[in-house]
Order: sequence, then C-alpha cells, then structure tokens
Amino acid sequence: MNESTMKPSRRSSGVAPFLVMDMLRQATRLRAAGNDIVHMEAGQPSGSAPRKVIEAAKKALHDETIGYTESLGLPALRERIARYYADTHGVAVDPGRVVITTGSSGSFVLAFLAAFDAGDRVGLTSPGYPAYRNIFNALDVEVADIETSAATRWAPTVESIVDLADHGGLNGLLVASPANPTGTMLKPETLAALAGVCRERGIWFISDEIYHGLHYTMQPATALSTNPDAIVINSFSKYYCMTGWRIGWMVVPECLARVCEVLSQSLYISAPTLSQIAAVAAFDATDELEQRKAQYAANREFLLDALPGIGIDDFSPVDGAFYIYADVGRFTNDSFAFAQKALAETGVALTPGADFDPERGHRYIRISFAGAHEQMRQGIDRLGRWLK
Repeated sequence: MNESTMKPSRRSSGVAPFLVMDMLRQATRLRAAGNDIVHMEAGQPSGSAPRKVIEAAKKALHDETIGYTESLGLPALRERIARYYADTHGVAVDPGRVVITTGSSGSFVLAFLAAFDAGDRVGLTSPGYPAYRNIFNALDVEVADIETSAATRWAPTVESIVDLADHGGLNGLLVASPANPTGTMLKPETLAALAGVCRERGIWFISDEIYHGLHYTMQPATALSTNPDAIVINSFSKYYCMTGWRIGWMVVPECLARVCEVLSQSLYISAPTLSQIAAVAAFDATDELEQRKAQYAANREFLLDALPGIGIDDFSPVDGAFYIYADVGRFTNDSFAFAQKALAETGVALTPGADFDPERGHRYIRISFAGAHEQMRQGIDRLGRWLK
C-alpha cells in the first residue's frame, strides 16, 4: 500500500502536547495494569460533585426533556451567576453578559475568537497554563512571553505590560489568579493596576478566575470590580468539583455577547444541558464545598512542612488553587524525564514544569494536592525514599 500523502493542518502541527494529560494517561494505564499509583499530577478534585448537584441532575433526568438550551446558556444559570458576582464581589453583572460554555476551555476558545484576529499579539505570563498558548498557536495569534519570578511573586508588573505595548504592540493580556501552576494570587491592587492600564490603552484584559473559592492567604478579587470591559472566565470544575461535567462560564462586555452567541451557535450549539441544570444547585452546596476546601488546606499545610524534609525546599507561595510549583534543579535538568522516572520507580505521578514554561520549566515540577490526605502522605514517603 502506498504511503498516504495527506497531512494535518499547519495550525494543528504547531500545537504542543499537554504533558499533564500524557502523564495522567500513563498513570491511568499503570493503575489499570494493577500498579498502586499516587496521583499528584492532575488538577482535579478527587471526590465527586456535591450531593445537591447530583440530586438536581437526577431530578432533571426524571422530570425533564434534556434538549438544547439557548446558545448563551440556560437563563436560570446565567441569572444565578450574575447574583454570585453581586453577593461575592459587590459587582452588578447583567445576565445578558454571561456566557455558559463547555468547561472553561470552551470559554477560552470563544473569548480568543471573539477578541483577536490572526496576527494579534497577546501577553502571557511564564510559567503559565499551557492550553492558553496552544489555543493561541492554533488561531495564529502571537504570544508575547512575560517572564515572572519569585521577585514579582510570579506575577506580571504594570511596567512589563507597558514595555510590551510600547515595543511591538499588545492587543491583549491574560492573567490568572489563583494561578496554575504556581498557586499564587494577584493582590487586589495589583489586579486593579493591570486591568486599569489595559483599559487605558485599549488592550483586552482576560482574567482567568477558575480557581476562585480556593484561597488560603488572601481574598480573591475579580477584574470586573475595576475593568467593566474585562473578559472574566470561571468554571465549575475546581471549587465546585465538577470537572467531568464540562461546564464553565465567562462574563464578557456587552459588545462581545452577541459575537459569542453567534460563535457558540456554530461551534457548540450549547453547553451540556444536564450539567447546566445541575450547576445551578452548586451555588447552594457551599457547606459541603468548604469541607472539601478544608481538606485541600490540610494537604497544603502537610506538603509545605514535609517537602523541605525530602530535599524540595524551593517553591512558589501557595496562595490558592491546589498546586505547588517546586524547583527540583538539584535532582535533574529534565523535568519530564524526572516525572516519568518517578512514576515508573515510585508510582507517584507528577507534572513536569516543561508544560508551563518552555524555557525554565526543565527544572520544575508541579505537585497537585487535590487528592486524599493519605495519598499526600504516601507520595511524600515514596518520593523521600527515592530521592535519598
């Protein structure tokens, strides 16, 4: 048989693999083969969705026809999200500006398509969530790297944004607080300053707030408090423990609402209806969710105390989310090889820092503490014996 001459598109060929998903696949296959695996790689809660969410889904399956919703989402859910901003942040949000999406991933695709053209330039912090860069590459949007460090608490500065805008131009800036992989948060005044300079200069400001609710050292702020033109993205996956339900949302300025609706009509039709119905109930599950958060906090305290004892003592502040971004340069200069070897020899699954920082990530790993507390103890015990 002749070899096919068909080739993937240039856009798809430029999208790098998401290494954490590769590590998750390897870990899952090892577990299926009978190996005892400690999952400290995936950024997802280990427990199920809250009871009220599951009960709402069961009721909907019994009582309702699960068809399409409006492309912008179920009105009841959009209204409830608008109320969340009023109750939590004191910000008035018109439900007409709320867009329900298939996870936050759907929000990123819609937001990037709605706000940017091919050839536009968007600032991204490094280290940062790799899917941002990969989606921009697929859309032919140029990424302007903003290197961060411990000196800036792994956050961009107003000066760095002004410099990018003055040298090469800048069409957008994307920040995350709490951030993945570092777990650091922007102080409210820093978030306000970044959002403000973008508004002054006509730069789209995108605020990834999907880890809101998971904070340990300070209260999170929303960009909507200071920049009404900001695009704010959130999700039910993290704090609300609904990863597999694939349901997220964003708040967009009025000028983008219809644009996002038209794009949704052709790209997705609508987000999963059953998940939308269930998500309304998530806002009434705070007691259960705060208990989960207390478990993460206990895991965080344990790891912050235990990691230095096994030789991992240089890591970012862990203000929120459920990650520790740690320097393992004393052990390796290849974080992917390090993570693969740790998985093969100890059964502990970690995420290589190369996923988050192509230049410096070779000496970092991300440790997720979203799992059970016993898993954290097992992971430290195994890694400690392995690293000696």
